[in-house]
Amino acid sequence: MAMNNRVRIVVVGDSGVGKTSLTHLITHNEALIRPGWTVGCNIQVKMHPFREGTARECPYFVELFDVGGSLNHKNTRSVFYAGIDGIILVHDLTNAKSQRQLIDWLYEIVNKEGKDTNKSNGASMPPSPPSPLSSFSTDNLGTDGHILFDMEEFLGATQTPILVMGTKLDLLDEKRHPKMGVKKPGGIADKCGAEEIWLNCRNSRSLAAGTTDAVKLSRFFDRVIENRKALRAALAFGVSSSNAVSPPDRRRFGPTSAKMEDSVLPLLDTQDLK
Repeated sequence: MAMNNRVRIVVVGDSGVGKTSLTHLITHNEALIRPGWTVGCNIQVKMHPFREGTARECPYFVELFDVGGSLNHKNTRSVFYAGIDGIILVHDLTNAKSQRQLIDWLYEIVNKEGKDTNKSNGASMPPSPPSPLSSFSTDNLGTDGHILFDMEEFLGATQTPILVMGTKLDLLDEKRHPKMGVKKPGGIADKCGAEEIWLNCRNSRSLAAGTTDAVKLSRFFDRVIENRKALRAALAFGVSSSNAVSPPDRRRFGPTSAKMEDSVLPLLDTQDLK
């Protein structure tokens, strides 16, 4: 297998929504009995058969960066957002606030600053990112204090694949949290044009091969890999990074850079999987 056959996906969401249990289920096909709190970032790796069952089938390492959701580490976690190829937004189905917060998490990734993105005072917000994300003004806040920005421009600027996942389906009380009430039209999945998966991370069969949710997850991984391959091809032919699949990290690469390294963080060595 070629050493560059790997992609990096960041898994974000509020603290306690079940990101660690989710990444463990995805990578080990089993439930995590006693999940702990994530400090910094927990990395799990899954072998994914790209374009399985076709002539193009090829194994890829999928690195899942489970980023801790604690506010105590908010100012330092932006380092994990550099060089990502995909985003998984995670919320707790029994906690509506965690779903609303996903827009702030998305902005935090776009901004790559990780500072005060959910405060209602525009003066305390970090400066807006440079073009092409200049429309994400921190002065434009909703009445609930959440960031408002042009989702269509964000998607057009980055084309980073996004998947929304709701956890703790087993705890969803139909009387208190009816499914139709949780999955409202116009939610973040609809705004991002992303697929959405609801599951019970305690059930090892939740992502069993052949199930609808497993197919959705596999399709998402394929999209991430396709975008990664397109970006590499664009850079190889000298296409401007602004026209490639995802924008470069402007803290490391100026607008005239002709070559972009894979990421700030080194990719995992295959020896780490043994």
